[in-house]
Amino acid sequence: MVMSGSARTVSTLLLVAVALAGCGGGQSDLLKYVDQVKARPGGRIEPLPQIKPYETFAYEADKLRSPFTPDRPAGRAGATGPRPDSARAKEYLEQFPLDTMGMVGTLSQGNRNYGLVQTQDGLIHKVQAGNYIGQYDGRVVAITPAEIQIEELVPDGIGSFYKRSAAIALEN
Repeated sequence: MVMSGSARTVSTLLLVAVALAGCGGGQSDLLKYVDQVKARPGGRIEPLPQIKPYETFAYEADKLRSPFTPDRPAGRAGATGPRPDSARAKEYLEQFPLDTMGMVGTLSQGNRNYGLVQTQDGLIHKVQAGNYIGQYDGRVVAITPAEIQIEELVPDGIGSFYKRSAAIALEN
C-alpha cells in the first residue's frame, strides 16, 4: 500500500497527537509530593569545616650555586695549564677505569714502596710512584699502606684540563 504525500502527513500528525495525549496527565501527584517535602521540618546544616590558613614556602636555595653553571671557572680553549703528554707511551693499567681496580696490598723492596692493584680480570699488578693508571692520565703520586694516591688530568669539555685527586683504597 502506497500512501500519497497528504495521507502520510495526516498519519504523522495523528501519531504525534496520540503520543502527546499520553503526556497530558494531571500533575496533582507531583504537586502533592512537593507539598509534602515542603512540610517536612528542616534539618540542621553542619557548619563549614575550619579552613587552615595557607603556609607560605620560602625558597632558600637561591643563595646556592645554580646547577646550570659550571662548578669551577671555565678556562679558555687552548689556555695554558696542565696538559697530558701525548708523546708518552700509554701504560697497561691506563685502559681500566679507576673504579674497576682495587688495592690489595703493598710491597717494600729497599727504600721503594709498591702498590698491588687487582684489575677486574683478577690479575694483580705492581705500581710505584710515577706510574700512570686509570683513563684520565692518572699518575701515582704516593703509596701508603691504606691507599694509592693518584693525580688525574680531567678534560673540562672546552679544550682545557684540570687536576683532580683520586685514590684507590685498600680492599678488605
